[in-house]
Amino acid sequence: MSRRRRPASRRPADVRPSADAGRAGSDGPTARLFVAVVPPAEALAELGAVVDGLATYRSGARPTARSRWHITVAFLGEVAQERIPDATDALADAAARALPVRLRLAGGGRFGRGRFAVLWAGVDGAGDGDLASFGGLARSVRRELRRARLPYDDKPFRPHLTLARPGDRIDRGELADDVDRLRSYAGTPFPVDQVWLYRSQLGPHPVHTPLAHWPLGPA
Repeated sequence: MSRRRRPASRRPADVRPSADAGRAGSDGPTARLFVAVVPPAEALAELGAVVDGLATYRSGARPTARSRWHITVAFLGEVAQERIPDATDALADAAARALPVRLRLAGGGRFGRGRFAVLWAGVDGAGDGDLASFGGLARSVRRELRRARLPYDDKPFRPHLTLARPGDRIDRGELADDVDRLRSYAGTPFPVDQVWLYRSQLGPHPVHTPLAHWPLGPA
């Protein structure tokens, strides 16, 4: 029996090899891809009101632009441009098997130490089973990518929103205070009913370009 495919809401054909669309390797142009959900503007503004008061942001210690705030579901890394349709097929299947959930941005912390420190906001379920269901979406996405023989980072799924990469640019005490403020944060719940495929372009001012998205749940 053939596997059911759902059409992407944006055609993969819109992604064309170009000088700024990906680096050219021995096998042709590639694109740096990741799968994510994006909280609604209201949830991001609510978090932003707290983040603006953090020492990390006041000092400009490599904050993540709010236009790039997202919750990563899976990171693929460099993928050949010709394989992007395979990725969209895989993600369409994964989205069809998932269900919408309600999440909230809550808590936070720090990954790494010294010059590798990363400040993040946490993600929690708004109701019983929501966070587990979100984890199920991540597992489904990775399973379909694996079936399609596409690369992905297989680190344990720990949903979060990266706020800044301050490293050692601010005082350790101030960074600890920022972490304490984030740990007590609890935002308003919001629905998650779609998943996105993005292309990431690195540089002094990184750019995330949405390529396609799919609703969660069967058609």
